[in-house]
Amino acid sequence: MPIELTDFERGAPFPGDPAAALSALQARLARLQLAQIVHRRRSLILFEGWTGSGKKAALKLLAGSFDPSHVQVRSVGGLEEADDDRHWLAPFWSGLPAAGDTTIFYHSWYRRIIEQRVSGRYDDRRWARACDEINEFEAQQRDHGTIVAKLFFHVSADQQIARLRERQADPWERHLLGEEDLVGLGERDQTVEVLHDLFRQTDTRWAPWQVIDGNDEVAGTFAALTAIIAQLEKALPAEPPAEGATVIQFPQQKAS
Repeated sequence: MPIELTDFERGAPFPGDPAAALSALQARLARLQLAQIVHRRRSLILFEGWTGSGKKAALKLLAGSFDPSHVQVRSVGGLEEADDDRHWLAPFWSGLPAAGDTTIFYHSWYRRIIEQRVSGRYDDRRWARACDEINEFEAQQRDHGTIVAKLFFHVSADQQIARLRERQADPWERHLLGEEDLVGLGERDQTVEVLHDLFRQTDTRWAPWQVIDGNDEVAGTFAALTAIIAQLEKALPAEPPAEGATVIQFPQQKAS
């Protein structure tokens, strides 16, 4: 069924003990990463969504669950940071994970084409081509054995404005707000239309979208980590590989 963002604005508060629940999810993520490393599988995790939708809170807990020597986080800027000298997907190839590793994209290739479409720089033909190129790119990663998890963090317009006002009132957080955040508020309705079309074209069976209701930040973080765990558990073997040449054999100790 088509993704409709208004279906993800309930914002029901998280029931139970958030600290205990999130800690348990982090333990599961750490165990899954160990399986990923041992089985030499790659994973790509994409965090997309509105400013103020809870992406950073979920990212901190996700990254904090993993062995940092096997994970990298790449933050993708907007159009002002685009590399126009190469194919627009070329910069992302260098960030793809090696065997056993995870790359988390905080924003991704989707940010570039969404901004291009909203700004009117992509006509229908170029937009459709960009979506096709993404589908092919993600299919190549899955064919190479890479786990691809795509999360979009949604938040209602009222909740987004309330959170941005909280940041503006904080003497430290206000320095992290940029012009693009204000521009995004003014273009929200147009962006929603673009997003719905994006989901229709790029919600594929090999790389489906998971929309996270971020109106309650704790519940949204729990939903995000749970969605990632579900994809990892589905893709990774539940048992360690058979003992072979990669398992070090300790020498037998002589009896004293």
